Amino acid sequence: MQEQSICFIGGGNMAQAIISGLLKNHYPAQLIQVCTPHPEKLAKFSAQQINLVESSIPNNQQAVEKAEVIILAVKPQIIPLVCEQLSQLDFNQKLVISVAAGISTARLSQLLPSARYIVRTMPNTPALVSAGMTGLFSADTLPLEYRNFAQELMRSLGTICWINEESQMHAITAGSGSSPAYFFLFMEAMQQALMEMKLDADTARLLVQQSALGAAKMVIENPDISLATLRENVTSKGGTTAAALAVFEQQQFQSTVQQAMQACVARSQEMEKLF
Repeated sequence: MQEQSICFIGGGNMAQAIISGLLKNHYPAQLIQVCTPHPEKLAKFSAQQINLVESSIPNNQQAVEKAEVIILAVKPQIIPLVCEQLSQLDFNQKLVISVAAGISTARLSQLLPSARYIVRTMPNTPALVSAGMTGLFSADTLPLEYRNFAQELMRSLGTICWINEESQMHAITAGSGSSPAYFFLFMEAMQQALMEMKLDADTARLLVQQSALGAAKMVIENPDISLATLRENVTSKGGTTAAALAVFEQQQFQSTVQQAMQACVARSQEMEKLF
């Protein structure tokens, strides 16, 4: 990975995950700086030997001016204010990477008029344990060196995929950005059901989390086997699994999942118009 000076605007969970991934891959700490107005977040970085900046307009501007790569890691509703404070700076030769949900590259171009090279990303929270899934989008005019840097940066969090049309970022949000919560909800429901069967909470959680991990591992390690076939391989005709799946079918489980993901997409589309 090419070494560039990086400035993070924002020091929340995703910034922490990216920085942790970079440092694990031996990226020079002295090339990383973080700007955040929250002392408690700065304290989380204090042992990592990176450059810490308590946010103010002059401090942010000075930090950005010195950096080659700017990572916008603040909440989407804060993006317009942050960019307004930076809009007079020259971004002509800087790479801008956004991890803010619902902020299009067109909107970022409006907010930062001199920015020519923008990459929009959608990581998810498993990035915090180096098992993230990140979707990326940029204009076709993005130089290869910047594209390579962006993808190697996000690979430090887990797995990546590029999309060809920015409108597909809504599907990325439904498919990976929000989906860890779907799995957590399903696992939570399973744990609760097991506890009602008189298992203690720790045993119930162990059964659920290891089964979820094992199922995901089987999917990953058998890419030529469809998900339907993997399901069928567990399901004996007239057996216990078939009885459980029959209830899911009666309750229109697949339709519910589709409706939930469509609702996620619809909200993502709404958010893109808000900021």
